[in-house]
Amino acid sequence: MNIEAIIEEIKVKLGSDVLETEKRSDTRWSVMIEPDALLKVADHLYKEAGLRFIIASAIHTRRGFEIHYHFSKDEIGLVLNIHVILKSDKPQIESLSNMFNASNWIEREMHELFGIDFLNHPNQEKLISEGNWAEGVYPYRKEFK
Repeated sequence: MNIEAIIEEIKVKLGSDVLETEKRSDTRWSVMIEPDALLKVADHLYKEAGLRFIIASAIHTRRGFEIHYHFSKDEIGLVLNIHVILKSDKPQIESLSNMFNASNWIEREMHELFGIDFLNHPNQEKLISEGNWAEGVYPYRKEFK
């Protein structure tokens, strides 16, 4: 299955949960989705489209907490970013840790640095911050005017 076919299949199967698609290069796409659709999208990518979860990354912007979930289909060289934006006042999203063990540590790290709650995470205990900063302080959060 080629890149364009995978993107079209995502749009058709997930309908209004897909907010935007963007081709960034011949081998890299970004798909913005509704945060509530994350588990459905990840399940589809893994089980039906044959992509693997690589890693996730987050940033705090004026729009909210933006998370990019990076997937790949190695045999065709595709990197697909699933992009969600969480509200700044209540940043929470379902955890992918019960689907992909590889997401466990990065979700814990994003929880500590940004204060994002990963719902149903099996172990959202501290990973890196013990003794480094006060409880309830999230060093990567920004203050916007």
